[in-house]
Amino acid sequence: MITKLKSGGYRLHSRKKNPKTGKRRNLGTFKSLAAAKKHERAVQFFKRRG
Repeated sequence: MITKLKSGGYRLHSRKKNPKTGKRRNLGTFKSLAAAKKHERAVQFFKRRG
């Protein structure tokens, strides 16, 4: 899940909320949307690689 920040950057969040805090985990902050999407694909790849 990618959100746009007030500063103009983009942040990648986990899809599930942390039950303890009720917030989503920050998976990285990026200057461009393309960089955030690229990292999201890498995260999905490693998630499936057991």
